[in-house]
Amino acid sequence: MANKAVFFDRDGTLNVDIHYLHRPEDFVWIPGAREAVKYVNDHGYLAILITNQSGVARGYYPESDVLKVYDWMNAELAKIDAHLDDIRYCPHHPEAALPEYRKACACRKPQPGMVEDMCRKYALDKSQCYFVGDSDKDMECAARAGIRGLHYTSGSLLPLVQANIR
Repeated sequence: MANKAVFFDRDGTLNVDIHYLHRPEDFVWIPGAREAVKYVNDHGYLAILITNQSGVARGYYPESDVLKVYDWMNAELAKIDAHLDDIRYCPHHPEAALPEYRKACACRKPQPGMVEDMCRKYALDKSQCYFVGDSDKDMECAARAGIRGLHYTSGSLLPLVQANIR
């Protein structure tokens, strides 16, 4: 089993960020995102999706929709022999409309809880892990978790991944 991983943010990193994306038919891949996941797979890293999903807390969609999009992503990635190994998502928000999701938690980025959970689950060597994301919160999460952050800003995602992950 690999003891290294690349954590990918979802919205704005793997897909075009539309607010509260929860349907596969609304998903649009960022250029080079599928190929970046394949590159990670081919180089022996686990590819793990880490995403805040406050739309659940706001009552816009159920948690099952988050997993439905994840499953759809993996079906699309399979077409190029790529895959995401796992997902962690935070459905919480301190100002949630739904009381069961209203809390400040250790898993909502920039808190490192989701990354820490995956590091424990897979016995990851943090010195061999990266977090690819598009926001300051993603980079702060990486720093708090003690892993290297790769800040995606625009264009194809693949060159950023190739230039930093060997």
